[in-house]
Amino acid sequence: MELLRVSREGFPAPSARSTAVARAVLLRVAAGELGPTFRLHRPGRILAFSKQDAASEGFGDAVRAARAAGFTPVIRLAGGRAAVYHEKTLALSWAVADRRPSAHTDARFRELAELLRDALSDLGVEARVGEIPGEYCPGAWSVNARGATKLAGTGQRLIAGAAHRGAVIVAGGSAVVREALVPIYEALGLDWDPATAGSVEDEVPGASLSQVEEAIIARLAERYELSDARIDPETLALAERLESDHIVPTATAPASFEG
Repeated sequence: MELLRVSREGFPAPSARSTAVARAVLLRVAAGELGPTFRLHRPGRILAFSKQDAASEGFGDAVRAARAAGFTPVIRLAGGRAAVYHEKTLALSWAVADRRPSAHTDARFRELAELLRDALSDLGVEARVGEIPGEYCPGAWSVNARGATKLAGTGQRLIAGAAHRGAVIVAGGSAVVREALVPIYEALGLDWDPATAGSVEDEVPGASLSQVEEAIIARLAERYELSDARIDPETLALAERLESDHIVPTATAPASFEG
């Protein structure tokens, strides 16, 4: 079995720190300084915007809507459109070395989506892989319940020598997701159906965040030899240097990004 480093450390504050840590891990994995690393943690209350969102004319209004709803806006590492993280979600990031990362994009997506599907199925969810028409941050490798509500979204970031997979899993609080995203998607000019935003708790009443977390780790352990790991000082120092790239300024206008 391949060895996989697993960290459950969260960095909910400052708000952009966790994203910067994910990017720092990715860069160090690409450089051969770290082995494959899987992080599963409980995030702070953030609204993760993509670079595409940040270039939109409605971005300033979307940021203001996020802050009004009690969410700190950040620029995410991977993913196509705005997504919500809150107290009843799990954030996942997975960095692996790959000399030809673009050649294995679908295989990585499939592995992650099937891992999440199987873990949620273990909890009693009728979980499926696939996009639901009208879902927020749409993607072919989303994980849904009954083909009706989205429970988890996935994304990737590729760099020379490595790939990052990210996901947000909504264990509970689907109403929070809906209430936050309605004005934000309106500001960004994006159509979506709020009824498609669901949670594990909606499907299995009483299911806890801890149960979802443990189900994911249990399924991961079937595929890899897991090794507990902490985010080391070198990675944290790099994350601190990268953090400003993911902070949304208070005075916000549409922006363009490189890379």
